[in-house]
Amino acid sequence: MPKSRIRKKADFTPPSSRTPQSIKLTNRSWVAPVMLGLFLIGLAWIVLFYVTEGKLPLKSIGDWNIVVGFGFIAAGFGVSTQWK
Repeated sequence: MPKSRIRKKADFTPPSSRTPQSIKLTNRSWVAPVMLGLFLIGLAWIVLFYVTEGKLPLKSIGDWNIVVGFGFIAAGFGVSTQWK
């Protein structure tokens, strides 16, 4: 039976230390404070609604205050996708 040829692996060349111009490095230091702020606002909104028995923060929208609070929390999760 014929013997197969041994394949030689290509020599390793490390990538260059330069960053390509196509990659933009942006400063995203704003993401964590905004995300946490939205989480806390949403939580405070819901807690305030329950503690005041629906009189605050907005009495006119009634139980929709819960949706507004969860909206702030959902926005916080949306902002968290920008975190790197």
